[in-house]
Amino acid sequence: MKMKLHQFDLKLKHTFKIAYNERNTQKTLVVELNNGSHSGFGEATSNFYYGNTIEAMVDILEKNRQKIEEYNGENPEEFWEIMNPLLSKNSFAQCALDIAIHDLYGKTKGKPLYKIWNSQLQNIPKTIPISNYTIGIDSIENMVKKMQEFPWPIYKIKLGTNEDLDIIRELRKYTDAIFRVDANCAWGVDETIFNSKELKKYNVQFIEQPLQADDWEGMKEIYQKSELPLFADESCVTEDSIEKCQNHFHGVNIKLMKCGGLTPARRMIKKAKDLDMKVMIGCMTESSVGISAISQLLPEIDEVDMDGSSLLEKDIAKGPSLVNGKIIMSKENGTGVVFQGLDNEKVL
Repeated sequence: MKMKLHQFDLKLKHTFKIAYNERNTQKTLVVELNNGSHSGFGEATSNFYYGNTIEAMVDILEKNRQKIEEYNGENPEEFWEIMNPLLSKNSFAQCALDIAIHDLYGKTKGKPLYKIWNSQLQNIPKTIPISNYTIGIDSIENMVKKMQEFPWPIYKIKLGTNEDLDIIRELRKYTDAIFRVDANCAWGVDETIFNSKELKKYNVQFIEQPLQADDWEGMKEIYQKSELPLFADESCVTEDSIEKCQNHFHGVNIKLMKCGGLTPARRMIKKAKDLDMKVMIGCMTESSVGISAISQLLPEIDEVDMDGSSLLEKDIAKGPSLVNGKIIMSKENGTGVVFQGLDNEKVL
């Protein structure tokens, strides 16, 4: 098995702003694993909040190139366990590698992953969740324009400003779509409780990550008093986060890059379900390489946020498509991705 690393600077359609960061370009790394007959692809992005860089991912993968290329690719879960002691300090690199080996495995077997994992499924169930479309923080006027530019049945609205409730009130004038709000750690306890009462009036489905990630006491109080369900994002990172989130959140937003790939994500889904918590799979601002991997989990989850590639000016791959929120699965095997690249690619 041979590994090749591809680096890209992905331009966004609009400046993407959340409570603690904004950007016009997203740096991303694609890991390619080739067994002589097929190539599997996985992705991880740079990330300000988690302090992850392309350079750090490349460094740890290159240091372990020999170990990676020695593996025969026959069991992705086994490969994750072998590599975990070596890569656990960089879950993003671990994620890209795990997705790549899963994609390669599925292509070698001639099946999409969801059929391998759920042998009783011949087709994707009709009840898979609809993806939201994210509206980043901007002037209220521009947020309205972005929403009108992309008519959609569910919007995730990024908040964390001095006019959060005004934003929701104004956006509601232009659509009957479901709203989800994501404060990205920007609110306080009393503010969240008050906002939950107000937001309920405007058909908001749930609140995502209102407090700082480690404010468990605050979340416990909100959990008891909120009038809307609460989903963890920054508070839910790795497998041991699930039990911590119980009785603090009603659901968890699992992201492949945070936890280290598909292998731990599937264990987290099961654990959350066992604890009677809702499960959402979320994305970063990533290409269809990463989004395709998320799509394979759809039969196992309640909600999904897989609009990352829709925020890009130009994608580097083809995978599942979103049509008015509905997810049209790729017909390809593995994760369903077809890698294409861009002119600005850097092969490392």
